[in-house]
Amino acid sequence: MTELTCFKAYDVRGEIGVNIDEDVAYRIGRAVAQHFGAKSIVIGFDARETSPTFAARASQGARDAGADVINIGMAGTEEMYWSVTEFDACAGIEVTASHNPINYNGMKIVKSHSRPLDDTSDFQVIKALAVSQEWAGNSEVGKELDRSAEARKAYVDRVLSFVDVTALRPLKIVVNSGNGAAGPTFDALAKRLMELGAPLEFIRVHHTPNATFPNGIPNPLLPENHPATADVVKAKNADFGVAFDGDFDRCFFFDETGQFVPGEYVVGLLASIFLEKEVGANIVHDPRVVWNTQDIVAQKGGVAVQSKTGHAFIKQVMRSQEAVYGGEMSAHHYFRDFAYCDSGLIPWLLVAELVSGSGRSLGEWVKDRFAVFPSSGEINFTVTDAGKAIENVLSAYRAKALSLDETDGVSLAFYDWRFNLRRSNTEPLVRLNVESKGGADRLDAQVNKIADLLGGVRA
Repeated sequence: MTELTCFKAYDVRGEIGVNIDEDVAYRIGRAVAQHFGAKSIVIGFDARETSPTFAARASQGARDAGADVINIGMAGTEEMYWSVTEFDACAGIEVTASHNPINYNGMKIVKSHSRPLDDTSDFQVIKALAVSQEWAGNSEVGKELDRSAEARKAYVDRVLSFVDVTALRPLKIVVNSGNGAAGPTFDALAKRLMELGAPLEFIRVHHTPNATFPNGIPNPLLPENHPATADVVKAKNADFGVAFDGDFDRCFFFDETGQFVPGEYVVGLLASIFLEKEVGANIVHDPRVVWNTQDIVAQKGGVAVQSKTGHAFIKQVMRSQEAVYGGEMSAHHYFRDFAYCDSGLIPWLLVAELVSGSGRSLGEWVKDRFAVFPSSGEINFTVTDAGKAIENVLSAYRAKALSLDETDGVSLAFYDWRFNLRRSNTEPLVRLNVESKGGADRLDAQVNKIADLLGGVRA
């Protein structure tokens, strides 16, 4: 494999045996170590069948470049993030394909202090090294250090620092790990909560890691995957449910009735929580659906800062603004005190603390927001020519718009509704989000009008 088409917009991802394999894993591990002149690199992996082997080959590559490898074993991406900061490593690699099909794998990579790679000066240089294999000579091979137990303890301690455990009240929570990597880490967190006396009851669903994914690929965003969590919430009369993707850097919520809580409303809720803790703080959000978050942040006296979609952009803006929290509607939630990285386990703890202290259910916290700022959710359209399709829409609406924003794709705002259109980086797709100020019944009409102008087929 000389082209290395597994290098995508933000990370490494490919089909096993087609554009990613053990040799590619070795080359990437070595290229990362050589590029950073690394003394140490953290490496972890998810629950996929090839992940341990790919991690071992990436480790060999890094060690052949002279770096020591801090092996944290099966772990979530966020555990890798925190380990890089905790152990003051030069870089980190998580072998994961997250929610991609079972025949895929990949890598997420960060540099020192858990910072995202710069595309030009880091990511493309690593890719070029992995392609050319122009390896520098090294006098000795690095060591591999098993720090998995220490890493998990440090991670659990950091996650728990976000809440007052003594404030937690008796709650019944459904946890769906999707047979991904979340189960063992969640168990470590739950054990520590029990030791601290937290009165939480957990109902575990699809909890054991299983490389065959017998219950489907762990992607809780898909509507067809919602019942696996929602039905248990209703059957067990739980207070809320949470579901994780394969490497659990995203979490998805279900209220006490089993209703799925779209990510844009979770962003607003978490922003509100942090602004209660830190008055006047900066909150970062992506540009797809914004009105609910902006309204909550304004009400709470905070400062809403818009960023381009994507973890590298969100983290960069958060660091520059010293924002306490950042969120994307795709269920990535970022925290200043977690090395500005995203976590899937911190959000549910914050919600548990909120519900415990307020006497209000999760559903009660968000239902009013559904009515005040209805949202269509992200709708994908397969089109022949994305540029032409988007221009058709803009030609019809541009003159009537009160504002046009091109932070990410294009957003047009009107008096009582707004839409964002973005084209996919990798597929012939156009992504549409529509939101309004009240009038949920009008959303479908606006979506249908734009759909007609886009042409194509809803994916």
